[in-house]
Amino acid sequence: MSQSASELDASAFEPKLEACRTILRDLGRVVVAFSAGADSSFLLALAADTLGHQNVVAAVGVSASLARREREAAARIAKSQGVELVEMYTCELDDPDYTANASNRCYHCKQELFTQLKVLADERGFSSVVAGANADDTGDFRPGLVAGRELGVRNPLLEVGLTKQEIRTASQAMGLETWDKPAMACLASRIPYGSRITAGRLERVEQAEYALKDLGFAQCRVRDHDTLARIEVPAEQLPDALRLREAITTALKAAGYVFVALDLQGFRSGSMNEMHTAGAHGSGE
Repeated sequence: MSQSASELDASAFEPKLEACRTILRDLGRVVVAFSAGADSSFLLALAADTLGHQNVVAAVGVSASLARREREAAARIAKSQGVELVEMYTCELDDPDYTANASNRCYHCKQELFTQLKVLADERGFSSVVAGANADDTGDFRPGLVAGRELGVRNPLLEVGLTKQEIRTASQAMGLETWDKPAMACLASRIPYGSRITAGRLERVEQAEYALKDLGFAQCRVRDHDTLARIEVPAEQLPDALRLREAITTALKAAGYVFVALDLQGFRSGSMNEMHTAGAHGSGE
């Protein structure tokens, strides 16, 4: 982040927050597509505060592409907001269009998830499904947004123009634990487009990334290039990664990789899309 959340003046974007509250009031009762990330956690808290916890359900998609610690965080955060959490078991790994991992992989995943959430909303008598996309998400390749639009999913944060940094600032003011939480895209985003997604690959990515986090790299990615793991950590932590190279290598080989490489460009969200936008193949966040 170019500024810490505390350096921003929340009053500067209060009109956006009020516009978001107005959208939620108009919807009345909502199912929040919940991932325990900064955006969906803020949307959940805002919805609960605006509508009352009894008019909000948090729904998380559970599959091999959801890291176990994120599932645990979802339960903890929903409980802290007094909101019911519903776990929706998705079967994207049974969908050949998903596992083939073309550039629209996220479309197929979100299509299944949002379809289930729409059914949940209908069963509960809730008016809408809302998701946590923000204004910054329009600048990257996001096929999941297309699936949401086709199914009528609303994105209040995006609709009012709230940016990631504004969401973090507002989250900090609300006392949310996720205000400075690093981005955590689904595990499938670590696998290059065109390279088949399997449960085994997702599991080794999860194991490898949590090994890095436990070594002190809160923001990291392990890009899965078959037998090679390409590690991204923030540029300022590259010296730390080199200092800990033996521990990192041991941990990632234990996860199942043969070769371990450190990306000298450092962490950048959406780096696998660099190849996609250049006309080749890349993937995810």
